[in-house]
Amino acid sequence: MNKMLGYLREYKKESILAPLFKMLEATFDLFVPLVMADIVNIGIAAHDFHYILARCGILLLLAMIGLTCSLTAQYFSAKAAVGYSTALRHALFAHIQTLSFTEMDTLGTSTLITRMTSDVNQVQSGLNLFLRLFLRSPFVVIGAMIMAFTVDVKAALIFVVAIPLLSVVVFGVMVITRPLYKTVQNRLDRVLGLTRENLTGVRVVRAFDKEQSEIDRFEDANALLTKMQLHVGHISALMNPLTYVIINLAIVAILYVGGVEINLGGMAAGSVIALVNYMNQILVELVKLANLIVQVSKALACAGRVQAVLDTKPGMEFPKELLGEVPADKSGDAVRFDHVSLTYAGAGDASLSDITFTAKKGQTIGVIGGTGSGKSSLISLIPRFYDATKGTVEVFGRPVQEYPREKLRGKVSVVMQKAQLFGGTIRSNLLWGNKNATDDELWAALETAQAAEFVRSKPMGLDEPVEQGGRNLSGGQKQRLTIARALVGRPDVLILDDSASALDYATDAALRKALAALPGGLTVFIVSQRAASLQHADQIVVLDDGHMVGLGTHAQLLESCPVYQEIYASQFKKGDAEK
Repeated sequence: MNKMLGYLREYKKESILAPLFKMLEATFDLFVPLVMADIVNIGIAAHDFHYILARCGILLLLAMIGLTCSLTAQYFSAKAAVGYSTALRHALFAHIQTLSFTEMDTLGTSTLITRMTSDVNQVQSGLNLFLRLFLRSPFVVIGAMIMAFTVDVKAALIFVVAIPLLSVVVFGVMVITRPLYKTVQNRLDRVLGLTRENLTGVRVVRAFDKEQSEIDRFEDANALLTKMQLHVGHISALMNPLTYVIINLAIVAILYVGGVEINLGGMAAGSVIALVNYMNQILVELVKLANLIVQVSKALACAGRVQAVLDTKPGMEFPKELLGEVPADKSGDAVRFDHVSLTYAGAGDASLSDITFTAKKGQTIGVIGGTGSGKSSLISLIPRFYDATKGTVEVFGRPVQEYPREKLRGKVSVVMQKAQLFGGTIRSNLLWGNKNATDDELWAALETAQAAEFVRSKPMGLDEPVEQGGRNLSGGQKQRLTIARALVGRPDVLILDDSASALDYATDAALRKALAALPGGLTVFIVSQRAASLQHADQIVVLDDGHMVGLGTHAQLLESCPVYQEIYASQFKKGDAEK
């Protein structure tokens, strides 16, 4: 938590001035009952109209000064709270960017979104209220009790009894509700996760007629969230009636004692009014304090969740400079897997087991296998999205752990299985590969990716708008643009993770031919379930349930690898397969 408070350092001045101005406002409020007592005891008793007007003028002056102090405190507290939450949100986002795929898988996308939005907003609201009320409310409560002693000592003893009872109620509710608010936020994560799944997978849900099933899942999760929110709400709701009962009993006691004292001549009527006003001030402040406690309880629970993300240390460390020397016998290697195994965090079985092969510079490597065979897991080790749990992955003769992040990702470009474009233009999306690329370089990449023709057909060419996720483009267009984006960065290793699945066979063949014609000895990994897309590769890696069951050329595998034979035969007619 101390780490999170560090983001408030730039707003020290505002964090001090806000409560100070609130205390100043409270000080003027405490004088109001005394002025009212003078109006009753002196002005009304003596029928002195000028005295009453003078005291009313003092009340107006106190109100104006109090309003000015209140507005000033509001300004400083809002500035500190908003500035703090902005800095916290930036730090949280920057920290998430440092996490590896393993931490992202463990934490989950939905909870990260909740913590960056809802949780940080709750922390902001809690801080805003805290700066305004954490000194004012206790100051008014204690100050009202002290001022009551200046009015009448015997009646003021009622305050001494009432205030501890009120404190027990307020802080007791806070202790009970704080852990429950954390549970509420966790259940909110679940609801948000289901919502995100349904929005991103709406086509699949409708294709399999699972609308009602998903509605039922959402309603179950939402019912749990609602039940917990009502439970916490019921406990929090006890605060106001309990405080009102105690306060009203205290007022009854004041009126009783005051009535007796007035009859005995020991207290004036205005003094009783002043004591009741002080008790009402305590009531108002305790209601504010109760709301503050509820909000701060939420904020502390949410702050703990945000802190948990900030405390999550990246599972990978990257050196700042390139380490090690390339052995002479590995100078021709592009990528080398040496007895590599991979087990995902929390998984029982290994996703890859004892993979060994070498890709030379300029070669095209095909990776094929059934669904779930480990193809994407294999290529994700090359740019170090995950670290191998056993064995070594080398890029150009060096283990991937010896590369700085920027250098490794500069050498290796990956076109993901799901084509992802960002809102903007075609140009802005391509410049993700290299922000300094010229138009000629962009068009060259588009030509290689077989995307130049459809981009030229657009009215605005490179400046044609792209909606978020590329919603205004077809699947094949999105895939070709993501391939072009990767090529703009001029990588040494290009990985196409089933990223041509939406292309027709002719376009796929033209793409492979264009990639092979690129100068500079580009090493290409093509992950595909199409045997036709890989049969001209220099080497083909065949995977089955995480094991490498074949390695060789198309012709060699047709002779020696049953898994490859089965895949090939399933995609070609028997007569074609025999040719």
